Amino acid sequence: MRKHSHLLLALAVVLIMPLLMQSGSLASEVLIFGLAAMGCNLLLGYTGLLSFGQGIFFGLGSYTIALTLTRWPLPMPLALVAAVAMGALGAAIVGWVAIRQRGTYFVMLTLAFAQMFYFLAYSFPDLTGGDNGLMDIPRPSIAVAGMTLWPLTSPWQYYGFVAVLFLVTFWFLQRASESIFGRTLLAVRDNEERAGAIGYNLRLLKLQAFVISGAVTGLAGALHAMMTGIAPLANAEYHTSEMILVMTVIGGTGNLLASLLGSAFYLLMGDWLSTLWPRWLLLLGVVLMVVSLGMQRGLWGLGETVWSLIRRKASATEIAKTQGDAA
Repeated sequence: MRKHSHLLLALAVVLIMPLLMQSGSLASEVLIFGLAAMGCNLLLGYTGLLSFGQGIFFGLGSYTIALTLTRWPLPMPLALVAAVAMGALGAAIVGWVAIRQRGTYFVMLTLAFAQMFYFLAYSFPDLTGGDNGLMDIPRPSIAVAGMTLWPLTSPWQYYGFVAVLFLVTFWFLQRASESIFGRTLLAVRDNEERAGAIGYNLRLLKLQAFVISGAVTGLAGALHAMMTGIAPLANAEYHTSEMILVMTVIGGTGNLLASLLGSAFYLLMGDWLSTLWPRWLLLLGVVLMVVSLGMQRGLWGLGETVWSLIRRKASATEIAKTQGDAA
């Protein structure tokens, strides 16, 4: 029942955003980074793995979609599949090495991979465009036999396309998290030694979580590159990994819908603060400090606490009213 309610909430958010937001590109960006945060949440919230390598998979998705739509032309759906596959492959490589360590050493390994990927992308301008990135990425419409089925020219048309992919991915990750696989990941997160003692293959489980996370983040990177028309080197920077991780923590770990809440808060707050002061990142840092200090369970945890208080107060009022009528 819970997974169905969360899916309905995600659908409601997707339908409401066009009514509340003026920019279709900003609305698309919220869903795209919501995807990336969900991929990170699968690692951090469900498996207990703090990874700074998410920018690798995001960058791989961006570069793959750019290359497959410009230099090695493929139909757009196949190009997206290729981006997902490259994100998964990159995650498999990073995960295969990183999961051999735990704690601080695991974090350092993912950080080292992120730095390596960034300098590799910078050092091969013929393939990645180097510091300039890959530009002029098209946004082809979905067509069959020369007949356009879904044009993607306007920002809101593209938002609809991103929204469909977001909901499908959300449904898939929700099913995975509610399955035996997801419950096993929670067991690994809560007590890794006990999970290993009862026979679970810890390395295989962590690697599977890494691959799924990389695939979802690769999809997000591809959609972002199609939206902006460029696959910049910034997509592979450490800052991208940090931003995705912050969105995940701000929204709340261990809850996929909270990832969308975190991405919306980060991006919309940043967009609003940028209109107030050129050095808006300083203001955003203060806001994030307040959120981190006052809401250890993230925005989703705050919402649950407020809802619980409202229900408790309503119940108390109803009991008092019943007692008054009885008297």
